[in-house]
Amino acid sequence: MNKVKKLIDEARAARTNYLSQLSGVSEEQAEWKPSPDEWNLVSITEHLFWAEQGGILGMWKTVHSIRQGTTNRVYESVHRDMPVEKIIELTWQAKEQVPAVAAPRLGGSLACWCAALRSLQEMLESFGKDLREDELRLQAQPHPISGPVDFQQRLEFIRFHLNRHQQQAAVLIAQVKQID
Repeated sequence: MNKVKKLIDEARAARTNYLSQLSGVSEEQAEWKPSPDEWNLVSITEHLFWAEQGGILGMWKTVHSIRQGTTNRVYESVHRDMPVEKIIELTWQAKEQVPAVAAPRLGGSLACWCAALRSLQEMLESFGKDLREDELRLQAQPHPISGPVDFQQRLEFIRFHLNRHQQQAAVLIAQVKQID
């Protein structure tokens, strides 16, 4: 199996796990917040959608810009060849501020945002068919918090991000079920 497909499959597994965890949650439960300044399950899922959609779009634009010769093919970064977990450890604060582009802003139903998040797998797989394995270690668009990363690190981030918020969602689900 090639590396691009492996990274896409890892993102699919993380997405499936996240969405499966939400399958028994009612819309009322999804709206519950432990405090006014914390996100609920709807907000987390909407955030995951915006963050991933922007990441895929940015990667696709960047790889085509590289191929057209309008973006440099080299990757010079202190993060070179690091796994995404190490990059996060080095660059993120304990409670990081979400970049505006990835902030939940529309609200709505959990069912809507789950469907939207699910739909990104097809977009990601299409991108994966376009991305060549020899392009994985070229510089992708910078991450808004972590800075310079390559395409492999960007794809690793999708998996990492879904898993990170799955843990957050698990805590919320446990809390809301104690209340019910």
